[in-house]
Amino acid sequence: MKSNRKKINPGVKLWNRAKKIIPGGNNLLSKRQERFLPDQWPTYFKKAKGCEVWDLDGNRYLDFSYMGIGANILGYCDPDVNRAVMRVIKDGNMTTLNAPEEVELAELLLKLHPWAGMVRFGRTGSDATQIAVRIARAYTRRDKVAFCGYHGWTDWYIAANIGNKRALDDQLLPGLKSLGVPRVLKGTALPFHYNDIDELKAIVKKNKIGVIIMEPIRELEPENNFLGKVRRIANQVGAVLIFDEITSGFRMAPGGAHVKYGVTPDIVLYGKGLGNGYPMSAIIGKKKIMDVAQETFISSTYWTERIGPAAALATIEKTLEKNVPRHLVATGKAITRGWKAAAKKHGLKITTFGIPPLTHFRFGYGERNQALLTLFNQEMLARGFITTNAVYTSYAHKKTHVNQYLRAVNQVFAILKEALTKNDIKRRLKGPVADPTLKRLTSK
Repeated sequence: MKSNRKKINPGVKLWNRAKKIIPGGNNLLSKRQERFLPDQWPTYFKKAKGCEVWDLDGNRYLDFSYMGIGANILGYCDPDVNRAVMRVIKDGNMTTLNAPEEVELAELLLKLHPWAGMVRFGRTGSDATQIAVRIARAYTRRDKVAFCGYHGWTDWYIAANIGNKRALDDQLLPGLKSLGVPRVLKGTALPFHYNDIDELKAIVKKNKIGVIIMEPIRELEPENNFLGKVRRIANQVGAVLIFDEITSGFRMAPGGAHVKYGVTPDIVLYGKGLGNGYPMSAIIGKKKIMDVAQETFISSTYWTERIGPAAALATIEKTLEKNVPRHLVATGKAITRGWKAAAKKHGLKITTFGIPPLTHFRFGYGERNQALLTLFNQEMLARGFITTNAVYTSYAHKKTHVNQYLRAVNQVFAILKEALTKNDIKRRLKGPVADPTLKRLTSK
């Protein structure tokens, strides 16, 4: 697909304005310009539809990156979800009385999770993990949490980096700082690595663990009945087992990926794709555990608004009707095959990993990897694609889009190979190398 790009300076200029008045430039690390293509990235959008995004200049791109950081499972501006949302907006979103849609949504989620008995709602993934950990601690009367994976920004999680600044480095995002988290929380959040059951055994042997929270799948498949063994350990020590499916939920199967592996948690969490871009998260659990929420204080005004549940009902209905998980998996597998074929053709070293609906690749050139990825993003942007080394697939990604994307990948991989051969990667860049770490940003 040929580029129809004009200058993208308006997005760059607005980003530099933002950094003067918004700490870090925005409210989500994963959308920072510096992580993709510094001084060139469009950064802001004017409108979006399906898997297409228009920047402030009106240039159109196909999004083969994060699709709203995984929120838009059906695609941007889905007409069926929007219809449901506009209907409740027309009739009123927030009143002193409750929205009936949250009861309908709770009943639907419990129908999809027959092992569970109660549901609470939040509006973000961090809401969900904070609520779930509070409930689990209240139920077990124990403070210590063993965890595996990424679980948001809240104190209970970031406390893992108190006294060990790198404790969270292997849990998706490196370099997270614990400044501002009470020091008394040191030692209350203990990380273990995926597929390392011995590490979890050592943690529960030395600590009185009340909560085990983990992503049941993200980048790796469970080995040697890993999830089943975690379940047994939770039973043995009396800990509440929470599966954080904020990323994986409704992508592999209707409901959570845990269904695929046949392991039932005590609580499961959903967010991101649950509302297809409208804020919504759910905490679903066994009744005896969830009911303890009434013995602690968990309450928020905007957890009772009407748009989120209406959007979630419409999103789940369409996801089930269209068998969206099947499409997401098939699309992810096609993209992965395309990466491998293009890399083989041009002699590039890459490794692919992750669940098909969130597929990744990694270059195999050590210190040059980040510069290579920056050049990849630059050249793909010039061809009309928003990219990184991962793709959240959506129902809006059709075969024609995937074919266009893979043709561009083939062209760009050829450029990358030439840059490696001539050892001039950085010379080809029109700006700095992207920086994936959490760092302090200043305006220009």
